[in-house]
Amino acid sequence: MSSGRRGRISDDEINELISKLQALLPESSRRRNASRSSASKLLKETCAYIKSLHQEVDDLSERLSGLMSTMDNDSPQAEIIRSLLR
Repeated sequence: MSSGRRGRISDDEINELISKLQALLPESSRRRNASRSSASKLLKETCAYIKSLHQEVDDLSERLSGLMSTMDNDSPQAEIIRSLLR
């Protein structure tokens, strides 16, 4: 490898990474993109998916906090929830 190419990623490596990234997206996105989609479109979809996952985590955290605030901290249910979060 020449010094000018050091640290650069090959087209084959990019294609492999795109395939791996596409495999991580939900099934519905993979079906929509059955034909080879552009890397930029795939990255945009991946970013949107990650944002939706962050929102889902935030929503679940709020729901869990609300649930925990209505429970007795010493209750068996509270202990089960705490053990699941460890």
